[in-house]
Parts: sequence; structure tokens; C-alpha cells
Amino acid sequence: MPDQTNDRNLRSWVEPANRADCEFPIQNLPYGSFSVAGGERRLGVAIGDQVLDLRGAADEGLLKLDEAQGALRKQTLNPLMSAGPKVWTALRTQLSRLLEAGNPVLRDDAALRTRLLHPMANATLHLPFDVTEYTDFYASRHHAFNVGSMFRGPENALPPNWLHIPIGYNGRASSVVVSGTPVRRPWGQVKGPDEAAPRFAPSARFDIELEMGAIVGVASDTPLSVAEAFEHIFGYVLLNDWSARDIQAWEYQPLGPFQSKATATTVSPWVVTASALEPFRVNTPEREVPLLPHLRDVGPMLYDITLDVGLRPEGGAETVISRTNYREMYYSAAQQLAHHSACGCPMRVGDLLGSGTISGPDRENRGSLLELSWGGKEPIEIDGGSRSFIEDGDTLTLRGHAQGEGYRIGFGACTAQVLPARRAMAEQ
Repeated sequence: MPDQTNDRNLRSWVEPANRADCEFPIQNLPYGSFSVAGGERRLGVAIGDQVLDLRGAADEGLLKLDEAQGALRKQTLNPLMSAGPKVWTALRTQLSRLLEAGNPVLRDDAALRTRLLHPMANATLHLPFDVTEYTDFYASRHHAFNVGSMFRGPENALPPNWLHIPIGYNGRASSVVVSGTPVRRPWGQVKGPDEAAPRFAPSARFDIELEMGAIVGVASDTPLSVAEAFEHIFGYVLLNDWSARDIQAWEYQPLGPFQSKATATTVSPWVVTASALEPFRVNTPEREVPLLPHLRDVGPMLYDITLDVGLRPEGGAETVISRTNYREMYYSAAQQLAHHSACGCPMRVGDLLGSGTISGPDRENRGSLLELSWGGKEPIEIDGGSRSFIEDGDTLTLRGHAQGEGYRIGFGACTAQVLPARRAMAEQ
């Protein structure tokens, strides 16, 4: 039976949700963690330009999840995710019915609406889930080919394993932050090609990576099939994996990124559920070499999600520097999760999987400044100047949405301003 919560004809009594360009229609209902006027954090659902208080709705008897009822009263999504897919479906169905245009229970009770609905403009949005572990992948063929071509030439661009497995590395869960949190330029060891020895300095080639993040909602301690992995993913966020390219160039030999990726990873504040994205599933690209059985595609497991990146210099106007789509990935999040678990690695509720930089076939589709400026050799034009890499005061904003017929499923902005590096340690 089709999921009625995805019906394109559904309308909400929260009127802004019915606009064709609204990111949070009744077909979306993403989850977040919010507070108002310095009050305690609560779980919320975005609808139009409002946030529905889940704890308050549960206390009023409007939402009923039996043994999982307590999860609605927590500050982050982990207990709700731990309750499992049946509870996820039940809650989404109840929310859809509560907010549907024909339901008067909350619609016609002004006092109750005032208690439970809060203008999004007045809400502070927090990290929506506790990040238990963070793994970042390198799974866009266009991105991998571009980066490999810069450093090894197009004939040797892809590592020999790239078409067989989704390459990844374990990152730092402790440095994952929510949209709006400033990011400070990092210090690290760097070494130029003409320098005899490394030096300790602020990164001069600070960069972004336009990614999607998949959130594990079901724990496991045995290898997962691709189909099982797909069902274990609770939802998705926009993700910016900040990268210090000069630090990375010196440190990655031979083990890969370490300090260059540990400064911060910014995620959007709303978790868009896999259920909301169901109508937008698309196939991965045709395989250039057959995948081994445990990684083979078992249906459409990517999503048609339009993405862009804006760069706004301090005091200036924003320039959109990249436009691409999540469907450009070579490996899906389900394949990444299946590969992650293949050795028996336990996966936990709240594990975050970064897709890797999402790039497309053309220059305007490149998801990092490293690619856009081709290693700094071809600066891009922005309002009032140009950029090879990020400068202090720049604000970078990732946006994304899946476009339905008459509605869109949005994620909210994933944004941060870059602050100058702190004083050198010797000066502190």
C-alpha cells in the first residue's frame, strides 16, 4: 500500500506549508532539536515556518507511541531512532494526520496552537542527534577523477580499488556541529613543494566539501546486505566536511586525512527522513566493473536532490559557486553502510556517514573549491573579487531540496562563517 504521508495532494492547515517553494510541507515533516527564549531543548518537527513541539504534543495526548512515548520527551533523536522503523512510521502517520488540513483538533484550538507551535524565526536549532561515530566516504566518481587528475594525471586518476569499494575513513564525531556554528581556520603542519622542512601555520587552503550525511537508525553487529542497510537509515542531512588541503597534502602519506579533516563538520539542523524521500529514489550509475555480490545494487537507492553552494564574503553579496545533484554519486549510502559493516564492525544508532564530495560532470557542478579553482590555478569569480580557497570572514552555505509536483522536500540551510585562526601557540 502506498505511503499516504507522501501524497502530493496533501495539504496542511499551517498555510505557509502549502506554498510550492516551502521547504517544509506536510510531505516532509523533518525532525530537529530546538529551544525558545533560552528554554530547555525539545524535539520538534518543521511544518511551514513553524516548529511543532513533540514533547508538548505528547503531553497533550495528541501523539501516542506506547512503549516509545518517552522518546518524544528527549532532547535528541537517538531514543526515537532506537525505537525502530515501526515506531518511525507510526509517528510520521500521526503527525501527518494532526497537521492535515481537515483535522480541527489542533487547527481550531488557538490556545493549544500557541503552546505547541513556535515560529521558526524565534527558535534556536541545535544538533538534532548525538553523533556516536562519524565516517566520511569518497564516493563521487566525478570528484575522485578530478582530484586524481590534479595529482596523478587523468590516466591514473582513480585508485585501483575505487570502482570496487566505497573508500572511506573514520572521522571525528566530536567536531560535528550544527548549522550556524562558526568555524575557525585551523593550524597545522604544512610543507610547500620547494620547502625543505614543514612549518606550523594556519591553513592557507581551507576548503569545503558539499556532501549528504546519512544517519544510522538501527544498530547492528553483523554484516548487512545492501537491502538491510537501506532499511537501517533513518534520514539524511546536508553535510559540509571542512578540509584543510595544505595540511592534508603533507599528512595523508600514507594513511590518509587526520588533522586536515578534524576541525569541523557542519550539518543542517533538520533530519529529513528516508520515508519523506521515498518518491525521489533513483538508480546509481551503470557500473564500469561488476561489484562483488555484497555491494551490488538491489534497486534505486540514491535520491534526486538538487544541491548548491553559496559563498558570501564578509560585507558582500552571496555568489552561488556550485550546483549539482545527489544522484551523481557512484555509491549509495546503503552500499557505504553495507561495506562499513562487512567486517563485522558494529554500527550504532546515531552513526553518521558522509557521502563524500558530490560533484557532477561540468565545472559548475564541482563540490569543492579544490576542484572549482583546479588546485588554485583557476580562481573563481565571486561578488567583488575571486577565490581559490576560503578567506577569513567568508560564509559558506549548502542548500538542497527534492522537487515534487507542486511541493518540495527541503533540508534547511547548512551554513557557517569562517573565523581567523587563533594566535600562534607560542604567542598565547
